[in-house]
Amino acid sequence: MSERPPESGSDERPRDWLDLGGAARQAGPQEASRKASSEGRFAGFSRAAAGFRARIGPAARSGLSRVRTEAARLAGHPATRRAAALARRVPWLGLTAATAALAVGLVLAYTVYALATLPVNGGLTVEPTASALVVRAADGQAFATRGVIKGAKLSPKEVPPALAKAIVAIEDRRFSEHHGIDLRGLLRAAFRNAAAGGTREGGSTLTQQLVRMSYLSQDRTLKRKVQEAVLALWLESQLPKDEILTRYLNAAYFGAGVYGADAAAQRYFGKPAKDLTLSEAAMLAGLVRAPSQLAPHRNLDGARGRAAQVLDAMVETGAITKQEADAAKRAPATVRVPTETPVGTNYFVDSVAESVRTLIGTGPADATVRTTLDLTLQNIAESVIARRLDQDGERRKVSQGALVAMSTDGAILAMVGGRDYADSQFNRVTQAKRQPGSLFKLFVYLTALREGYRPDSTMMDRPTQVGEWEPENYGGRYRGAVSLRTAFAHSINTVAVQLAEAVGMPAVIETARGLGVTSDLPNLPSLALGSAETTLLEMTRAYAAVAAGAESVEPYSVRQILARDQPLYTRPQAPPAPARDQAARTAMLDLLSAVVREGSGKNARVSVPAGGKTGTTQDSRDAWFIGFAGDLVVGVWLGNDDNSPMAGVTGGDLPALIWHDFVAQALAARSKAGKAEAGKPEAARPAPGPRPETASIAEPETDPRSRDPSGRDLSGRAVLRGSPAVVDTGTLDFDGRTVRLVGVEGLSGRNARELGRYLRRRDVACAPADGGAYRCSLDGQDLSELILFNGGGRASADATPDLLAAEEQARSNRIGIWRR
Repeated sequence: MSERPPESGSDERPRDWLDLGGAARQAGPQEASRKASSEGRFAGFSRAAAGFRARIGPAARSGLSRVRTEAARLAGHPATRRAAALARRVPWLGLTAATAALAVGLVLAYTVYALATLPVNGGLTVEPTASALVVRAADGQAFATRGVIKGAKLSPKEVPPALAKAIVAIEDRRFSEHHGIDLRGLLRAAFRNAAAGGTREGGSTLTQQLVRMSYLSQDRTLKRKVQEAVLALWLESQLPKDEILTRYLNAAYFGAGVYGADAAAQRYFGKPAKDLTLSEAAMLAGLVRAPSQLAPHRNLDGARGRAAQVLDAMVETGAITKQEADAAKRAPATVRVPTETPVGTNYFVDSVAESVRTLIGTGPADATVRTTLDLTLQNIAESVIARRLDQDGERRKVSQGALVAMSTDGAILAMVGGRDYADSQFNRVTQAKRQPGSLFKLFVYLTALREGYRPDSTMMDRPTQVGEWEPENYGGRYRGAVSLRTAFAHSINTVAVQLAEAVGMPAVIETARGLGVTSDLPNLPSLALGSAETTLLEMTRAYAAVAAGAESVEPYSVRQILARDQPLYTRPQAPPAPARDQAARTAMLDLLSAVVREGSGKNARVSVPAGGKTGTTQDSRDAWFIGFAGDLVVGVWLGNDDNSPMAGVTGGDLPALIWHDFVAQALAARSKAGKAEAGKPEAARPAPGPRPETASIAEPETDPRSRDPSGRDLSGRAVLRGSPAVVDTGTLDFDGRTVRLVGVEGLSGRNARELGRYLRRRDVACAPADGGAYRCSLDGQDLSELILFNGGGRASADATPDLLAAEEQARSNRIGIWRR
């Protein structure tokens, strides 16, 4: 039998008529264009037919010769002559025989036609997708997934027995007995479908499904069915049963964009297929019939119901016992890897994805990255920005805001790149270049301090002219003789310009470069007042270096990148190098503290020592506040994307208030988390490195205060979790079940609407507490405490001391309802 010559552009070897590789192919550009061209399709079918004829031609000619010889021999046989005589005496018998022969001939002819027109490029086409990136927070919790998990191709020895038994039980019970086509199964499916009045059960075997995925189109036509049946018989003659089952599991679609059992196990359960439990294997087996409809990341109840049917089928086939099935039903599978990125974290995740590409290139499939993000601080940042803009944005003509928080070593702890990621993916922390205004004075004053100036050195605040440029102070007033401390604290422009002229603008630019500013800095007198455009991240890292006493601080969001548990990148633990000009840095910290203590940043004062600087550009087009407190360095920017003026907003106004609100809550949250960690026994503390993935929609732990020493729920009420509706700021609704928050006297109206927007699409866990109330949490943060701290309600009679303290903090800061 002759072989076809290799096609142009191939790997110089003849293409087999049916490739036994069996896996779904990636659709390349050439294949896509060929499929888009009718001429290409016709040529493909012609080549397939030519190849088929080339293979069956010699055999057909030899068979035809044998048929002719045998026909001649039989024609003279006595039995043949007697049959012919009988046919002449009974005419209808001859007609019946001729009709039967014609029918058989037509069937054979159609089968030959179906095989001759097999598609060359048939089978399931998987569009190219980006490799998956599972993103974990600093504590190891997985909170986002980008791209599509590819998984590994399993070998027969790697297929977990539970998954193999589950697939066979629900899809093809007689898989080990038939030879590719199950006539009994076809009859059973036809009977059940007729009884149900519609299609309820398919009759295709696993082999037929594999053939359809690997070689054929998905069209529901007679020709495709014939091709499927013949190829199933052929495939059974070529491969053992375990290989067929393995290839089926590697090619099947399981929803959420994933193909193959290992990819599905990674996508839904955060583990390789070999580690699947019985309940997880049953859930995966149940998905192949309707993967889009039953995908557990969107329809967990439906997926669990289908898994229960699979377990029942496994009992019926003897694959498991009824006790094993009941135990699996009592502990149903739970989605372990989050499938929907929390909306507010998308700016950070975008930044992480870019960092991963920079660090390892395109990388392998299915990478996991452990980041620096603190989910509690991220939620606080989103809440503070949203609340202030909802409250004052329209009145003050502010449409956008951004916030970035980092530790003094550069680890990014929280990032809000804009008001709403769904409306705009433009990251105003890393991408927006705006004039920093008086923030830039940091570099002017630090350069002067290096040159021998001191915080109490005296300068004259007076009208100043450099060439034709005459800078003015905010408000147009002049103070005469002032110290550098006072000039910096009150952001006096004339003094900053005089200092820049004294030390030289090139030296100022060199200082800015040394602290991490990479944007273009033109050598102009106006640069002293921040006329060049920079990003919020650049300016925040510069202030972090001063706060840390470091030569420079490099912002980073990635701690480690792994692929299949093998580290591809691990960030070195080396701290930033100490600054060489420690005396100047100490003096600079004195000036920055004066801004918050007595100057333009008084609205940023918190309960711990803090320092920072305000920045406002001409016509209030940009307003900034960047500062530090404790181990946090936080930058805030407000403005409009079209560069239109705001209504009198300055850096010491809304930006400083946002900074204050965030830092006050962040310091309290970090202190609380530190005490909780310190209170754990040594053996109970988590080991360094990523923690096991926690369930994104799993049942939460009940508040310990609502349990007795044995761990039972004192109230007998169910633990609730989900995205609730807001009745008022003290009452939530979980699909008709009303939950009263412990310690909060709720408010309706605007406060309730703001809380509803904040909780939208977020997962809230509520555990029963005493008195019929619930203690609810959001990403580990007590929701009652969060509401009271932001002035969203009043403390009720059952408020605990920590809740009363949160209310008092809001009252003293005049936040929310206490602003009056």
